[in-house]
Amino acid sequence: MGLLLLLNGCFMALCLPFAIYYEGGDWQAIAISSAITLMSGLALRIITKNRQNKELKKRDGYIIVSGGWLILSLFGALPYIISGAIPNFTDAFFETISGFTTTGASILNDIEAVPKGILFWRSFTQWIGGMGIIVLAVAILPFLGIGGMQLFVAEAPGITPDKLAPRISETAKRLWFIYLGLTLAQMGLLMAGGLNFYDSINHSLTTMATGGFSTKNASAAHFDSPYIQYVFIVFMFLAGTSFTLTYFALKRNFKKIRRNEEFKVYVSFIAAITLVVTITVLIVTDQGLEQSFREGLFQVVSIVTTTGFVSADYTAWTPFLSVLFFILLFVGGSAGSTAGGVKVIRHLVLFKNSFLELKRQLHPSAVMPVRISGKAIERNIVFHVLAFIMIYILIFLIGALLLSALNVDFDTALGAVATTLGNVGPGIGEVGPVNNFANIPIAGKWLLSILMLLGRLELFTVLMLLSPHFWKKH
Repeated sequence: MGLLLLLNGCFMALCLPFAIYYEGGDWQAIAISSAITLMSGLALRIITKNRQNKELKKRDGYIIVSGGWLILSLFGALPYIISGAIPNFTDAFFETISGFTTTGASILNDIEAVPKGILFWRSFTQWIGGMGIIVLAVAILPFLGIGGMQLFVAEAPGITPDKLAPRISETAKRLWFIYLGLTLAQMGLLMAGGLNFYDSINHSLTTMATGGFSTKNASAAHFDSPYIQYVFIVFMFLAGTSFTLTYFALKRNFKKIRRNEEFKVYVSFIAAITLVVTITVLIVTDQGLEQSFREGLFQVVSIVTTTGFVSADYTAWTPFLSVLFFILLFVGGSAGSTAGGVKVIRHLVLFKNSFLELKRQLHPSAVMPVRISGKAIERNIVFHVLAFIMIYILIFLIGALLLSALNVDFDTALGAVATTLGNVGPGIGEVGPVNNFANIPIAGKWLLSILMLLGRLELFTVLMLLSPHFWKKH
């Protein structure tokens, strides 16, 4: 925890040049917040210096990941509160945890009025959370004599991508290099399209994190440029693709990509839904083919990858598309990407196992394993996927029920819970693409904050801590 706070304090300090250059009067708030975070982290390191158990157990990993996200969000809210940009603690915490969990749900009514340094911190929280500050710690912890495997397992539970290197720290470093490289590449392309340095770096940080925070009130719709929007589409797609596959592509190992069934389903699904949306938009609006295709593709990729950028109000097109985009909130990107949601691989396992059950009824003695990319999936992983989806739906229903009990209308309750649990950002109802979460009651904001954390850490990491069995000594 101390190490994470030290890293977080250093990241805050990186926002100072923007605050000073743009003279928004927020540099003092950022400096104070950074100092408080650094001193708290240092104090924790000193207090626990002689008490450290160098051997981290799996249980420790779950506590550090869940607790780490909470403590980062608590301290990450300081710049908002001290600067007065978001003086209310509940709103400041909501905005911060929305950043670190890369959800992109916001309570800010006038984003462009926020000082530039604070706004950069807002984008930076998504970039930090995108790959996971825990994975960064995995690359550093070995130097301190602490193993990091438990942290990586807790950060990406369930079906995890292939290791890129034998040592987990090397894997984390390679992932970060890809992440940083793609961020810089997008920034360069956006600047080439006419965006200034500040808008380019902010949107690149939040695109690669599949977060969706923008420096503009109208989000990506502010940039009325096909080139800019296509750049967003390409990098949202890449961010929602497994970084393992990106690594193989850079190594020119295209055979691995061709054989990856999840990637093929991911591409095919986006293509099919985009075709449906494009045709529908062409019919119900007077837009041309290119604009209909671009806006349809943009919104489909944005929602499926859980980025949440907005190029058009999809709820204004037709009720059919509103329902379709609501369903897309439950899809998610690829495993091993920065995207949230259920993930394509889990849907693939669910559908394949369901169809196999029909065959098993006819041939009860036959052994029929679920196969993904030609490889048989172990039964315990199939059970894990089925349990995850069942619990995910259960949490969604309970969350929607609790939010509606707080006098939130039905459509908004469904949209808010679905989009926060899936770490998407925009939903339907009063939290749709042209609205935000400012009018959600205080209790509702805390409920949605919990859902954002549950969604980002894929349910089990957080729910494990609520189990009495977890705390029993073995």
